Amino acid sequence: MYWYNGELIESQTIQLAIDEPGLLYGATIFTTIRVYDKSLDSRLTHWEAHHQRLLSSVKNLDFQQPLWQNIRRGAEILINHFPILRITLFPDGREWITGRLIPQDLTEKQKHGVKLTIAKTEQYRSLPFDKTGNYLALWLAKKNALKQDVSDGILTDAQGNWLETTTGNLWGWRDRCWFTPPLSGGILPGIMRKQLLNWLRNYRYPVKEEPFTPELVQGFAALAYTNSVVEILPIQQVIHPMVKLQYDPKHYCFKELQRYLLA
Repeated sequence: MYWYNGELIESQTIQLAIDEPGLLYGATIFTTIRVYDKSLDSRLTHWEAHHQRLLSSVKNLDFQQPLWQNIRRGAEILINHFPILRITLFPDGREWITGRLIPQDLTEKQKHGVKLTIAKTEQYRSLPFDKTGNYLALWLAKKNALKQDVSDGILTDAQGNWLETTTGNLWGWRDRCWFTPPLSGGILPGIMRKQLLNWLRNYRYPVKEEPFTPELVQGFAALAYTNSVVEILPIQQVIHPMVKLQYDPKHYCFKELQRYLLA
């Protein structure tokens, strides 16, 4: 089942016009929410932050304003069936909300970490400050990573600096300090990234926003990526074209970061 244009629909298909820009060009914006305790108002659900993300992109890309009350109503219905919601907006203001379950292997990955690879240089995020439906390059990078039997790919800039994964923001730990790439590098301003940055700074944990240069990443003791679904996911290995970089997925620094989820 899914919610579309003010209605709950029980089907595995959706009907779109053949000249729909979202279908032809990926002209949509979206946000993916993990709902905690079946409540949009739970502290960790961050409903307002997701709403602000959509609102900002509607303005930035000159989309028609949706009926926000319909979005809330559809989400309230679907959270009774799914802990993860994807809210998509079309240029003319129509909303489309789908749901899915939490990955069965997520707890295992959070415990032991995952392996990543480096994506091709030409694979980069389109309009990085807005989460648009034009995901072809990222989908290809993810697909290539899965072919290598690893979980995800890391996007890079022309200088070889790491930017983000296809699905989340990067975090590194060294010298008793957290690092994350700056937004100025052209990365998605992830909601979990923003919440963790605020939390770390509020509790006076050392944290820096710096480019993930080849030199910096080789010195990390621990590495992770975050998004609203996987929360904090340690990375045990990055397969680089020239070398395999190893990180400690059970480093004590992750216990500090996990406190955010328990606060």
